[in-house]
Amino acid sequence: MQVIKGDIEYFKNIPQIKFEGVESDNPFAFRWYDENKIITGKTLKEHLRYSCAYWHSFNGSGADPFGEPTHLFPWNESADPIERAKDKMDAAFEFITKMNLPFYCFHDVDVVDYTNDVANNEKRLLAIAEYAKLKQKDSGVKLLWGTANLFSNRRYMNGAATNPDFHVLAHAGAQVKAALDATIYLEGENYVFWGGREGYMSLLNTNMKREQEHFAKFLHASKDYARSNGFRGNFFIEPKPCEPSKHQYDYDAATVISFLRQYDLDKDFKLNLEVNHATLAGHTFQHELQVAADAGLLGSMDANRGDYQNGWDTDQFPNNLYELVEAMLVVMESSGLQGGGINFDAKIRRNSTDPEDLFHAHIGGMDAFARALIIADNILQKSDYKKIREDRYGSFDNGKGMEFEQEKLSLEDLRNYAIEKGEPQVISGRQEYLENIINRFI
Repeated sequence: MQVIKGDIEYFKNIPQIKFEGVESDNPFAFRWYDENKIITGKTLKEHLRYSCAYWHSFNGSGADPFGEPTHLFPWNESADPIERAKDKMDAAFEFITKMNLPFYCFHDVDVVDYTNDVANNEKRLLAIAEYAKLKQKDSGVKLLWGTANLFSNRRYMNGAATNPDFHVLAHAGAQVKAALDATIYLEGENYVFWGGREGYMSLLNTNMKREQEHFAKFLHASKDYARSNGFRGNFFIEPKPCEPSKHQYDYDAATVISFLRQYDLDKDFKLNLEVNHATLAGHTFQHELQVAADAGLLGSMDANRGDYQNGWDTDQFPNNLYELVEAMLVVMESSGLQGGGINFDAKIRRNSTDPEDLFHAHIGGMDAFARALIIADNILQKSDYKKIREDRYGSFDNGKGMEFEQEKLSLEDLRNYAIEKGEPQVISGRQEYLENIINRFI
């Protein structure tokens, strides 16, 4: 159902986006994302759980360090903060429902402007949460996750939960409490912590051990508060290695998993992985997905891409089909995401200034992921992809290799086996053949 406030329709020249198939030339239609298509017993809608990122899509201005805003959209014109927030939410839900997106995600300051008055901020957030509740009820759109922006305000220049000043940490706690309250009120399925400035610029003025201990205590306090107030969803940590901090404590998936296990948080927390954050850490996205999946902590993902020629977080919409297929192979083999979905944490380019551009961006991203999932499923079902990898480790499935995995062999046993069997034969990893499988099914 399309939800419109008053007489304003922000995207009145754009139709409902529907699936029309690969033969369609309609730029306002899906060619691959048929939400009702069944793959391994679930619909594409259930597999992908698409979400709109409120911040980029409706707060993004197109401004950059070298230029003023270029996205001058009408929902940001009102001088009254509550009315402006409602206008923006009208536009958001009109867009989300026309795109048939089942979920959205937000930071607290995305949905309503904050001041430096804690109590006033809580009132503002409650007011717009009540409005969002009505929008969700009318449209059927759900909140995939909420979060608090603990990095933009200047008080957080040295971090939030890891700030050396307890006064700042207390403000972060107040802000997270309000964001959790809003998420619970809106029946959000998850809650995310992104440590945008939880790190350091210089070790000369940093007690890293103490800061990480404070971070863990902060997460425990947040988790305990949410659980005591009825929240049963997942908590996610979103890794990122740097930018804006020189080094952030949630550097990559492996670092976060180690942190969660060290501080006994891994029973409640999983990972929300972002493509561009993986590449900034020097990894592929599929590597980060595999690390999280192997630990049983693959919760959700933020879908975007970087620019191979730029060394920063450009947050472009995803369109590299080969890389997406590799990612979806990991997701499919690990039985999918745990509680989360695919959130388009991506923004239209600075020179994409028409409202239609927001639709083209999401249509392209949704089609790309749907197509990648279909291709990945075909590879798993119709090729020898899995068998090649299984056979490569076949020496551990019986005999001495199995005994080694069962911890029955000593170092001396390994030495004796090596002498008995002599030099091992050279066995190909068949990398090029496997790469060609992906291209063949594309």
